[in-house]
Amino acid sequence: MSTAEGLRLGIDVGNTNTDAVVVDQHGVLVARAKVPTSPDLGVSVDAVVVDLLGQAAVDPARVGCVTLGAPRTTDPISTGRGLRRVAVLRIGGPLTSAVPPLVTWPAALRDTVAAGSAIVAGGCEFDGERIAPLDEAAIMAFAREVAPAAEAVAITAVFSPVDPTDELRAAAILRSELGEIPISMSHEIGSMGLLERENATVLNAALCGDAAATAGVLEATMRRNSVDAECYLTQNDGTQMALGYATRFPVLLIGSGPANSMRGGAHSSGVTDAVVADIGGSSTAVGRLVNGFPWQSLTPSTVSGVVTNFRLPDVVEVPIGGGSVREALCCGGSVPTLTDAAVHAGRTTFGSNPVPRQWGARLARKLAGADRLLAEAVDRVGRGAEDLPLVVVGGAGGIAPDRMAGVVEVVRPPYFEVANALGAAIAPVSGYAERICSGRPDLLRAAIEELTTDAFGRAIQAGAEPERVQVAGIEEVPLAYLRDPAVRIRVRATGPPVTSPPRAPGPS
Repeated sequence: MSTAEGLRLGIDVGNTNTDAVVVDQHGVLVARAKVPTSPDLGVSVDAVVVDLLGQAAVDPARVGCVTLGAPRTTDPISTGRGLRRVAVLRIGGPLTSAVPPLVTWPAALRDTVAAGSAIVAGGCEFDGERIAPLDEAAIMAFAREVAPAAEAVAITAVFSPVDPTDELRAAAILRSELGEIPISMSHEIGSMGLLERENATVLNAALCGDAAATAGVLEATMRRNSVDAECYLTQNDGTQMALGYATRFPVLLIGSGPANSMRGGAHSSGVTDAVVADIGGSSTAVGRLVNGFPWQSLTPSTVSGVVTNFRLPDVVEVPIGGGSVREALCCGGSVPTLTDAAVHAGRTTFGSNPVPRQWGARLARKLAGADRLLAEAVDRVGRGAEDLPLVVVGGAGGIAPDRMAGVVEVVRPPYFEVANALGAAIAPVSGYAERICSGRPDLLRAAIEELTTDAFGRAIQAGAEPERVQVAGIEEVPLAYLRDPAVRIRVRATGPPVTSPPRAPGPS
């Protein structure tokens, strides 16, 4: 079944609430649901799916695609729980031995993840010239050394984005020695910068177990609710990946929450270039939309103290949130929240209880402070672009002001409170290919053609309909300080997700 024939279901598990939506073949919202988030992921997903499927507008037999916004993706890294122990192989000796693998990591995280490391000879220069032959004997010895402790492997070779041959060969050797162990290779994950790329690859390997558990929860929930649909997880560029692909590259799930919100805000507002503020129960993420997709950070990103070079949305987080509705004054609770402040100021209506007058002055100060923090975050993300609107989304989006200095317009699109789930539901599937090549025009054209083919292949592997994949962008970045002209090329391809065929209706 093509995407145009069925319904797509999107789920977002937030810190406070879990939202779900169903959209039709045109991306029009058909139904929505919201339940309190449980500490147990399976409970949250099951509860919201049951609520959604119980609505008359939703025929479970027509749901062909289900997408989950991967929840709390950095929690395993920050807590150390659920991480696999990783054997770290660096190919580039003896030139790269000055800074050993993981030496820059926080000590507690390093002790949790590290299952042994080695630096062996091999790798290439930026122009593809060999540094040294790959030391296959050393790789075999490393495999025997780490075999008892390793639950996953991370391989990083010098300039592997230029030539991944050594990483591929090392992976084959390790698999033959260790069996079907999860192996992450840096040329598939990060860009230039050896240590940052290595860090991202190790995180990816460590997270594969947690991603597999999330995928298992989603599949089990769909089976329990008789939904025969293809399942996906969202990634951090506003697109999605099939479960098998997501468990290979779980590091790409980090940052998917803000990306979904921005995509959902763009979809429901029709605005493709804007600043987006996603206001939740406990915090607000502010990012920028460019051509309908999140603007990606151009600098190395730090994840729980680990510096990496995989791309994340360029997002500023501020401590602004609506608070718990169960505790809010307007809902009969005893805790003054920003939601109460917004209700008292006449910005929104919520709850069934009036806000006591004695709280007025305190709530006004609280709201003014939140407005200042939000304005500063919008200015940082917008970089002074006063012609950009501010799109407000999120369950607590009603607390934002209707006007803001330096912003041409404040937009609250339809269904702004479920924008994250909407962004998951309408997300395309993507594939990337990146390489450094010569700046000669003829070689550049040939490299772009080859990378386009690779990007198409990766999009299809990630779950895109093969016949509908197309080029979504080509980046060419000249590299400075090199003897010969060189260019870093990155090609992105996108397409709609493959969906399950419709089922015949059951007996009435």
